Amino acid sequence: MESAGASIVTGIRYVKDGSVHGWNLMRKLTSRGANGLAQTLLRLGVSDLTGSFQLYQKSVIEDVISSCVSKGYVFQMEMIVRASRKGYHIEEVPITFVDRVYGSSKLGGSETVEYLQGLLYLLETT
Repeated sequence: MESAGASIVTGIRYVKDGSVHGWNLMRKLTSRGANGLAQTLLRLGVSDLTGSFQLYQKSVIEDVISSCVSKGYVFQMEMIVRASRKGYHIEEVPITFVDRVYGSSKLGGSETVEYLQGLLYLLETT
């Protein structure tokens, strides 16, 4: 963060030296599709809007979080969208995402609807 002069550093799965381990093909396609849709609609220039590894300067979180209304994983996307729209410098670093060892994904039909609603909300409000 300091060396890049960034306000936010976000981990990117879908770039050179980034990857995902432990997901089946359907899960990878779903994630890439959701991310591609968000990138196409919101046009931020951030490579992985649906990822969750992000580091914020405290002052940036304090500035951005008060304008966020989303919950769950859409909240993470809303934070990065609102920060970008406010002009904060976002630096991307490749990560290797490894699927959870314990528990199972909560991703299902209701989460998909929630994601699409959140995406439309961000498209209208940012």
